[in-house]
Amino acid sequence: MRYLVRELSETIFKKLQSNKVVIVFGARRVGKTVLVKEILKQVNEPALILNGEDINVHDKLAIRSVENYKQILGSYKLLYIDEAQKIPEIGLKLKLMVDEIEGLKVIISGSSAFDIYKDAGEPLTGRKYSFNLFALSENEYSQIENSITKVDKVRERLVFGNYPELLQLPDRNDKIDYLNEMVSSYLLKDILVYENIKNSQKIFNLLRLIAFQIGGEVSLQELGNQLGISKNTVEKYLDLLSKVLILHKVVGFSRNLRKEITKNSRWYFLDNGIRNAVIANFNPIESRNDIGALWENYMIAERLKYQENQRLMSNNYFWRTYEQQEVDWVEEREGSLFGYEFKWTDSKVKIPTQWKRAYPNASFEVINKDNFNEWLK
Repeated sequence: MRYLVRELSETIFKKLQSNKVVIVFGARRVGKTVLVKEILKQVNEPALILNGEDINVHDKLAIRSVENYKQILGSYKLLYIDEAQKIPEIGLKLKLMVDEIEGLKVIISGSSAFDIYKDAGEPLTGRKYSFNLFALSENEYSQIENSITKVDKVRERLVFGNYPELLQLPDRNDKIDYLNEMVSSYLLKDILVYENIKNSQKIFNLLRLIAFQIGGEVSLQELGNQLGISKNTVEKYLDLLSKVLILHKVVGFSRNLRKEITKNSRWYFLDNGIRNAVIANFNPIESRNDIGALWENYMIAERLKYQENQRLMSNNYFWRTYEQQEVDWVEEREGSLFGYEFKWTDSKVKIPTQWKRAYPNASFEVINKDNFNEWLK
């Protein structure tokens, strides 16, 4: 199968610098290891590759001394550690390496973002570059697709999502099996292992509730009541699901106008296929009543990929008033406001009058199946 060049490749390659650590975060199976190995092929020097899941690697790195690490590295000046979060005190160990071993370049990857941040984040302050790798983006698909087939392919991705391995599975049933296996075996593994959470069913039920509330504000108290757990526990679970890049939180935008709603947040899945697996619905979009939620979720996930891959700095929000006027997606960047409404079909959508009145200099645009490609480039 042809390898699709990831948009982050060139940026990460440029950040592979002496005495710095590049960290690649990502959910399981989005292609972190493949990406890093492709980047290493471009580097004109041999690399020492270690796997954080190998207990022998733990033993080798256990003695935190410069001499020990120099012996392990030998003549290598390029180090790659996969699943780095599995190694105890990895942050302190990497700090010692890059501080004391001249010319060393390090790249690490891991699925459990919150664990790497906890163990590697603070010790590596000022010594690291961090990247989030998501599933394949619409821009990356353009390497193998043209404008004629694009919309038909998007129809399929609204249902099955963008995990790279799906490209190898042309059969519909194989895709369903893959995503169901992802949800049952991989999706919650990091959270359950690292946070020692016993009741995975509560988290799964929480995901189901979120899946049916795409595009609407989520009340933590109501979720807790439905699940039989506390509001604080709901908040903890959502935070963990966000840190392992399964869900994404969007808060309400306001400049202190009394009619604007900001109390509750909205939550989106970072992959449509996972969302549909959670609710066990892989029906084609023509026979579904949630196409609006599918499109909104997909566009927000794609825009987040675009922002990360292009290193576009933006504060993201939704906007809604108590009179039910709303804007699905608001970007605050470069000193300006940009409002977007998501509609699968090119239906007529007027600018909300209160948005126009409150923010007369803000832009407003409807993103549909005919113009989304331009919006993501």
